[in-house]
Amino acid sequence: MNRTQLKRSGILRMALAGTDTMDQDGPGETFLFRAVRIAAVVALYWFVSITMVFLNNFLLDNKDLDAPLFVTFFQCLVTVGLCWVMQMLAKLCPGFIDFPTVRFDTKTAREVLPLSVVFISMITFNNLCLKFVGVAFYTVGRSLSTVFNVFFSYLILKQTTSIQALLCCGMILGGFWLGVDQEGVAGSLSWTGVFFGVLASASVSLNAIYTKKVMPAVDGNIWKLSYYNNINACVLFIPLILVFGELGRLSTFSHLADLTFWGMMTLGGVFGFAIGYVTGLQIKFTSPLTHNVSGTAKACAQTVIAVMYNSSTKSTLWWTSNMMVLAGSSAYTWVKSLEMKKTPVKDPQDSAKEKLLP
Repeated sequence: MNRTQLKRSGILRMALAGTDTMDQDGPGETFLFRAVRIAAVVALYWFVSITMVFLNNFLLDNKDLDAPLFVTFFQCLVTVGLCWVMQMLAKLCPGFIDFPTVRFDTKTAREVLPLSVVFISMITFNNLCLKFVGVAFYTVGRSLSTVFNVFFSYLILKQTTSIQALLCCGMILGGFWLGVDQEGVAGSLSWTGVFFGVLASASVSLNAIYTKKVMPAVDGNIWKLSYYNNINACVLFIPLILVFGELGRLSTFSHLADLTFWGMMTLGGVFGFAIGYVTGLQIKFTSPLTHNVSGTAKACAQTVIAVMYNSSTKSTLWWTSNMMVLAGSSAYTWVKSLEMKKTPVKDPQDSAKEKLLP
């Protein structure tokens, strides 16, 4: 009994604290047990990630409320609240939940602020892309993160990229342009959505780079970073909501007192918080490479589900564009994994960054 409780405690401690202190395969574990555990973790990641995308699309596609900034602001607010809840639970159940105790510090908040600006750009453009292109085209519309990662790594970090990795980026770019072309042929292309998708991709790449720079300010803890990031985001979103007139739209929204609406909004925030948990869990019990492959397969399944849900008919070239993007992304992950094995990583933060690369 004690051993079982210890094992569960270790799993939660790893996922919540973002550490790698627990051995992946404990003594006496059978292959079947490990396989079932990995399958369960991957299934949980797929469920949370796909549900979050469809839920955000539902909230952002609300014809009665055109307030994407407010929706994103509320989800950041929920994340801050959940961080407080997790801190309290960690104090009440120290042997079961491990979550860092964070006391707000203005100096740390200022140090994290540059990343927070990139962070709100990332989540805002991401949601706006989803709002205008829908779930079916979302994978292609926001597929250039890897390409921007190579570009910004060279521009900011002066890191060169191998020919093999550049060829993978070429495949992603080809799939992106083919997908845009096929959406245009089908008459469903939203240039606004594509524009926001490109900006979201650039922001994702910048977020990965700036995360490394500010990690020392939060003692290298990803949950402390999330806490400060979301507090800063809540503050930064308020003037944006006012400037873009969303407060006026909120005041005339007919379902403002509807508990169902607020329940869905809160659920969106909960899933936004949970994605960090299940991502860490999947990386721990598989590997960074497997996590990226799983994410690529998840994106494929997500696209198929969206097409089936909307009863859409897509051309062969449209599906080819998706396959090119997914194949290019998977190949890039594989190439970078091989390169990492050849070159030992000296800085632990560099290793953590590679795990989070798109």
